[in-house]
Amino acid sequence: MLLEFIAKGLRDTDDVDVIDIRKVPLFNENYKGKTPKVVADIDRRVAAADAVIIASPEYNHSITSALKSMVEWLSYELHPLENKPVMIIGASTHEQGSSRSQVQLRDILISPGVNAHVFQGEEFFMSNVADMIDEDGNITDEGTVSFLNKCISEFKPYAEAINGMVAKKEAAKD
Repeated sequence: MLLEFIAKGLRDTDDVDVIDIRKVPLFNENYKGKTPKVVADIDRRVAAADAVIIASPEYNHSITSALKSMVEWLSYELHPLENKPVMIIGASTHEQGSSRSQVQLRDILISPGVNAHVFQGEEFFMSNVADMIDEDGNITDEGTVSFLNKCISEFKPYAEAINGMVAKKEAAKD
């Protein structure tokens, strides 16, 4: 819901593609050379993106198994997150607002095989999400909306800078 809210707000200025990972099978090395279609589609969409925003809920002080599995798929034979600017955001029904899952996810995303460029600026942890999003998917607290917009606006120049750096690095190889 958090990503859908962001997408609604950015559609006028940015091309936004929200990816649903609920149909992704759990990662399994027995698929070597036979990437599932749903994973191949996500790989293509992530590879085509200028930047990625990952929303992580938090359960038991951790990222979800579905998200961990998705990152495993995208770092096994496929590597669309390599050198990709990534922003982590999150929401939780509890007070800590996904702070622990975001730390975990950051460590995973910078690990060898993934090699994403994770944004180190503002961190967006949305707590008590059940009380903050209405039935239409809107965040009801204006301070939260304002801070989320600030985080996104700070991520955009970071993503542009990373993409410029990566392009220069690739050009130097040629």
